[in-house]
Amino acid sequence: MAVRTAERVSREVSDNFVFQRSRLAYVEAATRVSGRVLEIGTGTGYGVDIIAPHAEYFTTIDKTRSDELGTMPSNVEFREAKVPPLPFDDESFDCVVSFQVIEHIKRDRAFVAEVLRVLRKGGKFIVSTPNKPMSLTRNPWHVREYTAEEFDKLFSAFTDVRRLGVAGNERVWEYYEKNRASVHRIMRFDVLRMQWWLPRWLLQLPYDVMNRLNRRRLHRANRTLTETIQMEDYSITEVNDKCFDLFYVATK
Repeated sequence: MAVRTAERVSREVSDNFVFQRSRLAYVEAATRVSGRVLEIGTGTGYGVDIIAPHAEYFTTIDKTRSDELGTMPSNVEFREAKVPPLPFDDESFDCVVSFQVIEHIKRDRAFVAEVLRVLRKGGKFIVSTPNKPMSLTRNPWHVREYTAEEFDKLFSAFTDVRRLGVAGNERVWEYYEKNRASVHRIMRFDVLRMQWWLPRWLLQLPYDVMNRLNRRRLHRANRTLTETIQMEDYSITEVNDKCFDLFYVATK
């Protein structure tokens, strides 16, 4: 069986709990965007059809083009680009969206400064990232993760910042607790706490394989729970330590 990377959220059924959570970010963003919109981090492209109908023109960029990225609407352009910097002129966009990307960026302050540069006055930056207190283990694909207080410091140059988060209901929490127990069973073998001191590059492949296999095992053991989680089981709320993701809306 092929092991698909767990760092790009897919429609694989074992990903459903995080796929539905990620869809909510796009659906919420779609109610807030207009004009010329930039997405940083296309991924597999599942958000394109959600955002595009609300944009005059939608540019979506990623460092590589996913094989799952199919034919796109006429008002959508895909470009390959590594960030920062952003390959666009000053004040080119009315809105910028970026979900589950900034934790992978070494120069996060430069990344946010570039977003500010390409936004027009009054433009919005809608961004999500994992909420550090909810992480079950170190993710070596992430350069860093943020608490809300740490994330706040990146947005001091914006005129207004709405500090929101993605919360889950009882069904989501049931899955989270089962996942936490499963991760704990795996990590009990890390008696030397190597996950915290080995270099990220050395841990990335084994982490990715174990993460994918763990999701598939959880699906087999909890098929109904895994498959029945819906986007509506998540909600946008004021940020707190129990949010699964931070979801900020910053206005230039």
